[in-house]
Amino acid sequence: MTAFEPSPSGDAVEAVRSRWREGTDTFDRVYDAVLGVTEPTRYADIAEIAACSPNAAKKHLDRLAAIGVVRAHRDARPARYERDDGYLEWQEARRIAWELSVDEILDRVAELEARRAAFEDRFETEDPTSVSVLEVDDHEAVHERMVAVSEWRMIDHQVRLYELARQMALNDGRLLPA
Repeated sequence: MTAFEPSPSGDAVEAVRSRWREGTDTFDRVYDAVLGVTEPTRYADIAEIAACSPNAAKKHLDRLAAIGVVRAHRDARPARYERDDGYLEWQEARRIAWELSVDEILDRVAELEARRAAFEDRFETEDPTSVSVLEVDDHEAVHERMVAVSEWRMIDHQVRLYELARQMALNDGRLLPA
């Protein structure tokens, strides 16, 4: 592989997969695999990604569903599973609450809100989804608008995370006061 190839060689990918299979237990492989799943996926397909038997994958997926990491679609035949983005957001907010003080969280939110206000002024709207990236003529301008709208949406997401983290920090790790 040269420095400019868009993807690694098949041998390099297989070497990484092999190290992952050998160095990770079945539960962690299922966990890793399901984090990459964005739509309901058959447990047998997740088992294939996790390099384990379908029965082992289903057992671990049911356990992950019980603790809220994944959503189980058991009415589908065969059962399907997908990651729960709400759980991942909660986990990230919890990390922020542990690492930063309430004042640091408030400072970060203020910074993010200032950046969001700049986007709102630039595009004359409060909703990034209402911005058409194709309103401009040249490719560079389209790309630049796409990057800007993507950054704006990420800022909205981060504000929500930091606000959740603030609530958790104020309530000893809980969302609501005990």
